[in-house]
Amino acid sequence: MNRKIRVAFIYKKSYNYFQTDHFDKTTYQFFMNALGRNPDLDVTYFPADDKFDTTQLKGKYDVILLPNNRTDGTPDQLIGIHKTEIPVISRTGDPHSAQRYDLISFHNEWKIDCYFGTIPKSYFYKFYPKHFKYEVIIFGLESHLYQNLKPFKNRIKDKILNSGAVGKTNLKSRIANSILNPRHSSWYFYKLRTKCNKLPYVDYSGMKGKNYINEDYSSYLSQYRAAIAATTFYPTQKYWEIPAAGCLTFMEITPKNNGEYLGFKDRKTAIFINEKNYREKFEEYLNDLDNPTWEEIAVEGRNYTLANLNNDKATEALVKLIKNLL
Repeated sequence: MNRKIRVAFIYKKSYNYFQTDHFDKTTYQFFMNALGRNPDLDVTYFPADDKFDTTQLKGKYDVILLPNNRTDGTPDQLIGIHKTEIPVISRTGDPHSAQRYDLISFHNEWKIDCYFGTIPKSYFYKFYPKHFKYEVIIFGLESHLYQNLKPFKNRIKDKILNSGAVGKTNLKSRIANSILNPRHSSWYFYKLRTKCNKLPYVDYSGMKGKNYINEDYSSYLSQYRAAIAATTFYPTQKYWEIPAAGCLTFMEITPKNNGEYLGFKDRKTAIFINEKNYREKFEEYLNDLDNPTWEEIAVEGRNYTLANLNNDKATEALVKLIKNLL
């Protein structure tokens, strides 16, 4: 194809992640900013309400792009989608929500040809049929937001930052969640992150209402030399945000969360932790705070992340995916 790929991006105007006051702006930055920078794409944005007539797109666009395969981000009805003969690509969110929101029903209703997301294939196919096409694309990191941050030597060194949602540790709450909300509680998804909060040298920053306490997350991360990225079943955005900010990243990488696909290397670009060794790893750092090795790992982690896990690389991967469908 000698010309640009013509992309019709259809989304619901009320989508939470596209609102200016939403705490997580990474999805917006990828779809609304990064896609437009790619020289191979010509993106037209179609904000809609509950219905969108896709027949107007026939013959004018090469691919239809959806923000997700749920009706919070995509119009409930994509009228005439089967008549357009245009391939449809959809980002997907948490695969474990597939049954809760009946997401598989939209596969045929919206004629979705392929999905993409940051979650490993092994976790996606626990909840979706094996014949669905899915590609891993690590998006969400805008490199320019991680420039001119505080130097490593000038940061807080005797505390380790922990941020994001954590579970309730009291027995009553854990029992209730195991019965009523077994696959959707913070304790279930962030077990190690939650356990870290019990340690006296861990600083915790969570959320206040629907917003992060510190809105400028990259600057907040750069107040600390070391920070924790820990999720039980799959890596999340923090796995590339934290090292991008130049932090020594204590990163939960286990057979359970299949985090190796991100490409980080233990003691080269991050410090790998798990539920058995995390205290030992933290104390190794805290007992030798000025060891130059920590800054070397932080620098290598930052360089690797900014070079390989940024939105422009993600857009290149999306272009490759589209070309394979055309």
